[in-house]
Amino acid sequence: MSKPKLTDTLEFPSDLNVTKSLFGVGVVGLIASGIGYFLEHDQFFFSYLVNFAFFSSIALASLFFVLIQHLTRSHWSVAIRRIPETISSNLWIWGLFLIPVLLGMHSLYHWTHADAVTHDPVLQGKSPYLDTSFFIIRQVIYFALWSFLGYRLYTKSVEMDKTGDWGLQTLLRRTSGPGLFLFGITLAFASFDWLMSLDPHWYSTIFGVYYFAMSFQVLFAVLILMVLFLWKKGLLTNTIKKGHIYDLGVQLFGFTVFYAYIAFSQFLLIYYANIPEETVWFLERLNGGYEYLAYFYLFGRFVIPFVVLLPKRAKSNFKIVGTISVLILASHLVELYWIVMPVLDHHGFHFNWMTLTSFVGLGGIFMGLFFRKFKQEKMIPVNDPRLGDSINKH
Repeated sequence: MSKPKLTDTLEFPSDLNVTKSLFGVGVVGLIASGIGYFLEHDQFFFSYLVNFAFFSSIALASLFFVLIQHLTRSHWSVAIRRIPETISSNLWIWGLFLIPVLLGMHSLYHWTHADAVTHDPVLQGKSPYLDTSFFIIRQVIYFALWSFLGYRLYTKSVEMDKTGDWGLQTLLRRTSGPGLFLFGITLAFASFDWLMSLDPHWYSTIFGVYYFAMSFQVLFAVLILMVLFLWKKGLLTNTIKKGHIYDLGVQLFGFTVFYAYIAFSQFLLIYYANIPEETVWFLERLNGGYEYLAYFYLFGRFVIPFVVLLPKRAKSNFKIVGTISVLILASHLVELYWIVMPVLDHHGFHFNWMTLTSFVGLGGIFMGLFFRKFKQEKMIPVNDPRLGDSINKH
């Protein structure tokens, strides 16, 4: 393990005060959405859910990334690992933003209506799982586990910065092993609860992997944009190098293919089987204007990124990977909108301003929480024994 040669300032500049601005924007967005609640409360909850699922996917993918890096003792990612560590460490706070979803369950989830369950044999069969109290208990379990993992991995990494105790690596790996197993189960069930149960008559056994594939693809887009932002501010320019962007570009390309494989597998099996209770879900989302959203995210998060990132040089071109990352983020939001909104707007696509204000509100808070914690500690894990290899190999 080579000794790192650090020439950058490792603290986030105190005069670069983005936190207050982000929190301010977030509060304004949430207030505007709150006003919308009194105008169209059903629309408010659906718009909120789209954006909650969007930012939660980034936080959860960050946690998975940290878990897998510790478990595999990865070298390449050490220099950038503090970014996803910081994001996932805020999951215990982010869980509070699930409360509006719980308060809006009656508007969001048809299976919460007792009269609907009484007259529907399908809902009666699923009632042991699709139960309001059990739903809330599950959410508490999910976020308790995720919060514990995110907070523990972050605090022990920071402790290694301060003490230089390399023995903490063993603790991090021992946490990551069972943590990864429990994370996979809870992520799958959370995706069932938040998104798939919006239409309780429909189900897909691959939906948990589908949500994971979406989330992990978009994480690499977020990491690329975060690194480019830090470079633009003159930060970590000699620590996070061009090779790291290339590695992130490779991962982004790889998980673009993985996402397409999972999404197409889900569609193809349902299309081929042609069972009415399964195909109706896609039928609603491929008519009434929703088909244009499907075309957008199909090209935006697979066709264009695949073609553009296929050449080796493209993965090292900052403008190219930055542009593709923005496109993938936009496509991810559109795809979640495409999944959620047809439940509310059965008769066709209808954009509502609360989707935008909820995005601004939750996004401002999400990024504000990140930068608030990111500037409290070193921007990289300075005493990780693999840091030198991560920097010098590039």
